[in-house]
Amino acid sequence: MTVPGPSSTRSPDPSDAGPVGRAGRTDYAGAVYGSLLAASVIAAFDPHGAHPKFSLIVLLVVTGVVFWIAHAYAHLAGEREAGKTVTWQETRRVGRHEWPIVEAAMIPALAVVISPLPEAGENAWLAIGVAVGQQVFWTALGAVRSGASRKQAALEAAVSLALGLIIVAAKVVVGH
Repeated sequence: MTVPGPSSTRSPDPSDAGPVGRAGRTDYAGAVYGSLLAASVIAAFDPHGAHPKFSLIVLLVVTGVVFWIAHAYAHLAGEREAGKTVTWQETRRVGRHEWPIVEAAMIPALAVVISPLPEAGENAWLAIGVAVGQQVFWTALGAVRSGASRKQAALEAAVSLALGLIIVAAKVVVGH
């Protein structure tokens, strides 16, 4: 498994080269979004089923894949040029560009797979901590690699953390 890298819903550009693409832009949107999505899935997860650890892993993987397909499809269907058909090459390029959404869901799932914690609820909290942590990490990394000041990078990381904590608070209130 690779570590999630740059992505977003903006139009992928073949001239983009790695985390810092054209015109010095960074693009970690897919990794940030995928992490937030994973945290949301975990927050809504009910650990009281028959096989809760397995269910959480499957839920994270399936949701990551479905949202990856949805993002790629939305890009292909919603941003194509008039009169042009979507090619297999374009489909593969967009799919690769959006792949960090899947990768970001895999990291919390992997944490649950290797977790020695016996309780499903404990594993859910571990996974949500991993998801929120990586969300803050990708946000801060994107800011730093774009040349943002330390203050700006810290502010962006704080906003990302606040979004994650809202999901954590929702999990606490709902009681899963």
